[in-house]
Amino acid sequence: MQYWLVKSEPDDYSFDQLRQDGRTAWDGIRNYQARNYLRDMALGDLVLYYHSRTGLEIVGVARVVRVAYPDPTATKGDWSVVDLVPVKPLTTSVSLKTIKSIPALAEIQLVKNSRLSVMPIPKEAFHLILQLGNTQT
Repeated sequence: MQYWLVKSEPDDYSFDQLRQDGRTAWDGIRNYQARNYLRDMALGDLVLYYHSRTGLEIVGVARVVRVAYPDPTATKGDWSVVDLVPVKPLTTSVSLKTIKSIPALAEIQLVKNSRLSVMPIPKEAFHLILQLGNTQT
């Protein structure tokens, strides 16, 4: 199993909206590195859900239930989506400020390359973030 983080502005598509919908295609990614990460996702991988711009915090956990397929929203180019379902919200959201304050998380891409909307998360960092959020999967 691999671990990931996806980012969405809560005004565009919040974790609460994912919970209401029950499933979504993670579409609209137009960055090659993020697209390649989508293509690396496997069935059952766990995903941290990060609210960007407003909130700047990890708020939930999702699971990959369909691996990469062509993005139906792309009018040109070779873009991919995966399908996600919600697993659970974090009991306590984990802010970017908190993440940056913890030396063990200093090397994750959310800190080092925050522009990406899809990124891998090391297993140890994933579980530390869940611990910070008082959440078990």
